[in-house]
This record gives sequence, C-alpha cells and structure tokens, in this order.
Amino acid sequence: MRVLYIFPHPDDESFGPAPAIASQLRLGHEVYLLTYTRGGATKVRHKLGYSVSEMGEVRLQEMADVAKVLQLTGMQVLDLPDSGLKEMNPIELEEITERHIREIKPDVLVTYAVHGISGFHDHLVSHAVVKRVFCKLQKLWDQSPVRLAFFTLADSDQDDGKFRLHTSNSEEIDCATPVAPEDIRKGSAALDCYRTYQDVIKEAKVLERTGNTIYFEFFQENFDSHVMSIFDNLPSHEPHAIGSQ
Repeated sequence: MRVLYIFPHPDDESFGPAPAIASQLRLGHEVYLLTYTRGGATKVRHKLGYSVSEMGEVRLQEMADVAKVLQLTGMQVLDLPDSGLKEMNPIELEEITERHIREIKPDVLVTYAVHGISGFHDHLVSHAVVKRVFCKLQKLWDQSPVRLAFFTLADSDQDDGKFRLHTSNSEEIDCATPVAPEDIRKGSAALDCYRTYQDVIKEAKVLERTGNTIYFEFFQENFDSHVMSIFDNLPSHEPHAIGSQ
C-alpha cells in the first residue's frame, strides 16, 4: 500500500508520527511525505542568528537527513510561506496539493487532526486544505485515495511537556498503531536529525507523549474497536502495486 503524509513544516513528520512511518516502511508499504514550507520563520532562528531564508536552508538539510534515516519512499519540501499559509489563496494551496496527490496516487492520505495538536494556524490550514482536496478527488477521480487519516494524540497520552497539546478521545480515534522498539528508535533518530531543534524536542517530550502507540482518526469512518493500521479495513479499492505510479 501507499501513503502520503502532508504536513506544513519540517519536523511535523517526526514530532509524533515517525515511529508509525518507520513501522509502515518496515512492513513493506510505500511512504511519501509532502511538506508545504521549509520552516524558516521559526523563532529558533533568532538564537542562531539566521534569516528566514537561511533557517529554511538549514531545516531543508535536516529534513534530507530525516528522509535517509526513515528511508522514505519519496519526499518533497515546498517553499511556501512558513507561518503564512492562512494568508495564501486557499484555491492555490488546494491546487498544489491536488497535483501532488495525483502524481503519487496514494491509497491513504494523512495530515493533522482538526485541532492541529498544537493549534498552530498552519496546522489548521493544512487540515482544511487536505480534507477539501480529498473530498473533491473522491467525487472526480477514479484513482482517488480511499481513506483520509488524521494524526492525533490520545487523551491518555502524557501531558507533562512544556507545551499544552490538543488530543482526541477514544470515540474519535479509529486506529491505534502499535510500534516496535526498533520503530521507536528510528523515530528518535529522526528527531536527532533536527539539530537546531533539540531544546524544543526535549521540552516537548515528544517520544514520552506518544509512547509505543500512534493514534489516528479516520474521516467519515467509525471503528468502535480500533484497527491497528491505517491500511486495515480500507473501503473497496484495488491497491497500487509496489513501485508503480
């Protein structure tokens, strides 16, 4: 199976989902990543004395290292305005997203849950854009993804980090993916690639919050008993052959 993760910033794929990504790749699935921005507007740049453009270049290289650590099937990092997605014409952002989905032809899309976990507006914009494009393609394209999954945290996840994060309750969660120790180690190694973000990572206690289970909601699907993979019980669909486009 093929999955495309769509997030706004470098490190979004590693601040939580990375162990699930590692598990999916280990099990033979194809995992692609689309990131809208280079994340250059982060406040961390002030400590380092970087401009937005310089910080974006640094984070782009950090993402390249993440792609190698996780052994992603494919990754594309765009250079849309970090912290400025809400100011973009949403139609333009939707068109960019649709083109990428049509190129990859994923079985499953993943982005942030409606609360964006951190509540940051770039996260909220990404949720809305990906959901709208998914709904459009479901109606107009016979190769549309058949599932839209939202990465989230469970109510039970520890909340002892510096940052207050939004969670989903058990009724909202449809998938609880168990990850093996080797997947957690890869997730940790992916976080280590963000050398400029180590203080933030420690304060956020990323791995402690997610533990050995990664959670997802499914759009317009409801599983009272959580499935264990974002590929379980997919709606009727012919899976893409590995390596085909």
